[in-house]
Amino acid sequence: MTTTLRPTEPLQQEADGTRSRRYQVCVNSRPVGAIHLGTSPLFGDSVAQILDLRIDEQDRRRGRGTVAALAAEEVVRGWGCERIEASVPAAAEAALKVVTALGYVVRNRHLEKPLGDTAPELPAGSRGRPMTREELDPWLERGTEGFIQSWTERGVPEAEARTRALEGNATLLPDGMATAGMLFSVLEHEGTEVGTLWAGPRDGRAFVYDVESDARHRGKGHGRTLMLLAEAQGIAAGLSTIRLNVFAGNTPAERLYESLGYETATYHLYKSLL
Repeated sequence: MTTTLRPTEPLQQEADGTRSRRYQVCVNSRPVGAIHLGTSPLFGDSVAQILDLRIDEQDRRRGRGTVAALAAEEVVRGWGCERIEASVPAAAEAALKVVTALGYVVRNRHLEKPLGDTAPELPAGSRGRPMTREELDPWLERGTEGFIQSWTERGVPEAEARTRALEGNATLLPDGMATAGMLFSVLEHEGTEVGTLWAGPRDGRAFVYDVESDARHRGKGHGRTLMLLAEAQGIAAGLSTIRLNVFAGNTPAERLYESLGYETATYHLYKSLL
């Protein structure tokens, strides 16, 4: 039996500069599903994305999705792509098995947690305060460099990682510190600065964009306190869920979030095509 991808539209040039195309997944010319491929709006034409892959219910569990994903790799190689990415909801266990069997590697996860109605209390001696304008610029520069390092350590070329970081900052903070809904906080414990937090709304949820304990004061529970502060801010904003990103291999952070009740919502994976 032969599985092929049959285009259902011309190659699309999107307004953001990316390319995309939809295909039928066919077995011996019989349609059994669909796949949507595109290029990355952040990393450009060298990085492809599987935007959607669906196999009809009656044709599942026969390897159709696996072969379609392999065929997609050949399509995007023809586009000149050097890497392919996919995002898989945690509930889609079969899809996660397919992509990991094909050599995709988890780069990062989005975790989330429902928020209650009552803000958690911070430990005695700890308080959060707004970051000052004088503190913001050096903090943002350090955070951007840290973001770039995290991505380059996980296979992203430095130039691409830098582009993603700078464009992400511009998109998220069009008005800088005054951007609506964004909160920049410093955590103090008994008068000493011990960490920083950037949180705000995203897709109807609270989102932790950056959280960091001061290296000189780690191992004292301040990371947990920063997360409690983020949850309190989300509840104050009337949001019912909080979400964050964690890179694979950041074991201390993964353990902290899981101990606080966060669960995986989405896996983000990648594979080199070279």
